[in-house]
Amino acid sequence: MQNPRVVNSAFIKSAQSITDSLDDSVSEVVYIGRSNVGKSSTINTLAQRKNLAKSSSTPGKTQLINFFEIEYRVGETPYFLRYVDLPGFGYAKVSKSLKQIWQKNLVEFIEKRVSIRLFIHLRDARHPNAKIDNEVEEYIQGFIRPDQRYLALFTKIDKLNAKEKTALRKKFPDAIFISNSKKIGMEKVHQEILKTIFGSIHS
Repeated sequence: MQNPRVVNSAFIKSAQSITDSLDDSVSEVVYIGRSNVGKSSTINTLAQRKNLAKSSSTPGKTQLINFFEIEYRVGETPYFLRYVDLPGFGYAKVSKSLKQIWQKNLVEFIEKRVSIRLFIHLRDARHPNAKIDNEVEEYIQGFIRPDQRYLALFTKIDKLNAKEKTALRKKFPDAIFISNSKKIGMEKVHQEILKTIFGSIHS
């Protein structure tokens, strides 16, 4: 495959639940991760738009499901899909009732949204064994459909030394290791996204 490139990206809509989401006619890549893992930065880097996804200074403040339209090109062939940015999890300063509603809406979206093809789970390379991340992976693997895929991305890989990187790759051989600041690993992510959704691609 020639290197895929994003030629257009745009914010389309924010939704509170599956009922007020966009139609499900376009394949979607869902981004999930703990607050402050670098989710917004990763989406912006992949989409090549500096402020496409906005991060909140207060972890957990963004509780909406955000949809972005993405146009890839491989050679001269266009490929259209959506990025979906889900609220960060693992925060504390939210009222109990709001948290229960947020979780219910998110669970329904994650489990029942037919257009989701790829779950991209961002994990902090400096904390690879975080209990909440292990639980999220186990949760997704428990309901994932045959036409869906789970992919772990370890962010901030540039913060590790060579020994730590080797150990991480050995423990998570199927993951991709990225750095937004150093632009490491992005081509691999693009390739996996297109391969998952469109299969074998020839420009």
